[in-house]
Amino acid sequence: MIRKKENMEIEEREKMRNGEGKIKILHFFKKEEFKANIRLCGKLIINPGCSIGFHQHIDEDEIFIILKGEGLLFDGEKEVIVEQGDAILTGNGAGHSIKNIGEKELEIIAFIAKY
Repeated sequence: MIRKKENMEIEEREKMRNGEGKIKILHFFKKEEFKANIRLCGKLIINPGCSIGFHQHIDEDEIFIILKGEGLLFDGEKEVIVEQGDAILTGNGAGHSIKNIGEKELEIIAFIAKY
């Protein structure tokens, strides 16, 4: 299946996971389009100062790939600055939050697979 960018659904979430501001999700494919147990496949767009609040990934894995911008990722124990090219894997009950600490949009490929 090929989906052109102009045909991708854009969703906005206010205070995602009790974070700050609005987050845009550009859905590459919706979960209903997969045979595999996939919950999310898209691009997150986080404006400066906005965030996704801390949440756990129980019975699933989430991959973040930072496309552009600068974020502060909290993994439940430590904070790490992430930037273009960095990849993050969160799962097996672990949690995370992320905040855009830069002056431009933070763009992240996000993929969640359920066990």
